[in-house]
Amino acid sequence: MDNLQTKFNKLYGPAIFSGLLLSLSFPKIDIFPLAWVALIPLLVFLYGKDRKSAFKAGFFFGIVYFFGTTYWIYHSINKYGSIPLVPSLLIVLLLCLYLSLYPALFSLLYSSYIRKTDLPVMFVAPVFWTVLEFARSYALTGFPWSSLAYSQYKFLAFIQVADVTGVYGISFLLVAINGAFADALLLKRRRAERPLYSLIPTISGFVLLPVILLATFSYGLYKLHQKRDGANIRAAIVQGNIEQDKKWAPSYQSAVISAYQELSIAAANEQPNIIVWPETSVPFFFGKDKELTDNLLYFQKQLNSYMLFGSVLAKEQKTDDRKQNTDTKKRQRTEIGYTNSALLLDKNGNVSYIYDKIHLVPFGEYVPLRSLLFFIDKLVVGVGDYVPGDSYIKAVTPFGSFGTLICYEIIFPGLVRKFYVRGGDFIITITNDAWFGKTHGPYQHFSMAVFRAIENRKPVIRAANTGISGFIDSSGRILSTTPLFKRTFLVKDIKTDRTLTPYTKYGDIFSYLCIVCSVLLLIKRK
Repeated sequence: MDNLQTKFNKLYGPAIFSGLLLSLSFPKIDIFPLAWVALIPLLVFLYGKDRKSAFKAGFFFGIVYFFGTTYWIYHSINKYGSIPLVPSLLIVLLLCLYLSLYPALFSLLYSSYIRKTDLPVMFVAPVFWTVLEFARSYALTGFPWSSLAYSQYKFLAFIQVADVTGVYGISFLLVAINGAFADALLLKRRRAERPLYSLIPTISGFVLLPVILLATFSYGLYKLHQKRDGANIRAAIVQGNIEQDKKWAPSYQSAVISAYQELSIAAANEQPNIIVWPETSVPFFFGKDKELTDNLLYFQKQLNSYMLFGSVLAKEQKTDDRKQNTDTKKRQRTEIGYTNSALLLDKNGNVSYIYDKIHLVPFGEYVPLRSLLFFIDKLVVGVGDYVPGDSYIKAVTPFGSFGTLICYEIIFPGLVRKFYVRGGDFIITITNDAWFGKTHGPYQHFSMAVFRAIENRKPVIRAANTGISGFIDSSGRILSTTPLFKRTFLVKDIKTDRTLTPYTKYGDIFSYLCIVCSVLLLIKRK
């Protein structure tokens, strides 16, 4: 057994070490400089490995990397899905096994290519990595959590270029830096194995990378000190800190409403333009429960402020059905569909805006491929499968326009930018991170909003049921935050920003260029 373990460590130890270092660079541990060197052991180790060994190495790297950054998912499954601890951890492990296929494929492509080319690691590795990270953000509904760039959310001078390249451009630079170190360590070996190996591409890379980094930091410092046109608005966030397993209990309903009302009255004393409640903050079906709806509208009119809140809405939907006879004519039947929605009330208590969540959480808000996976229920108990929205609608107010991202929609850069391609002033995101408990999840979720602010040059107002709530300016500076699991409110003056960035306007052009480069690399290798 000891010999087997020693052999395993010798074969895959460097890859596992890289995965561990990388996981430590993310919130809440936040040793973000590790991301600049974490991939070196993996990149050096993969050189000269056969395809099978490389794939396995990337796979083991991915398991450590992804489990280290997404372990917290077990908390939701265990505490609110009524699944025992060990099975809930196994479910997370299954997710990590799937996610690990991406670094495994990266390792296979990189190791297969690098020994047959004079191109430096600092170019080959980031191209393949970026393409696969981008693919992971969209495949099977997408899961862009743990994208490499998110480890750098505090390093503002380095990540400002995301308003051009998006978050994937930052991942590219990080892998390129790791690749430069790997090039230095592999230089002697590559020259020994390839007598005709040309140093020109590697030397060019060593010259070019510092120039790129200097330009990146210069651009970042310029953007951080750039004066921006915009209006000052005052916003209030209400953090109710409602226990997830009690918020829908009928006996607790009045207590939930009272908590939000008391906090809102206190916040209204500071005369905000808008008061923001979190996702599904009202413990009833707004509009369907007439008495509670009327009471909320009456209360809100006393605040002299706009108010945005999250609610589950019950909507009638017409669907086509077929008669059970030979004429096969269609008939319509009415069903009730539930949406996870955000509603805006103006100062007079009128509903001026409704947004229905577009990107639903698989196995949390709906079961994908329900007809095939009929034996699987949602991991979190709720009213039933939610119906997705289909409109990237913005709210328009006297103090500016904004889109509302609900829960984990904020982690999808391609989705967020669609709200602002025709302009906008700020971003609001509402969430209920009570599902995550006191794990690293809430900290990681909050950190991703920093990139959405920079990519679109829009300040972010974030209201979370149990935290972290807070404000981020359009340069990614975190202006103020609330602690976790505290019933409180936060009022802040923020400056709107109408900048239309290259990323907002053109999207993931940088990632598409990486896809083209990767295809050319693979064609040339053949």
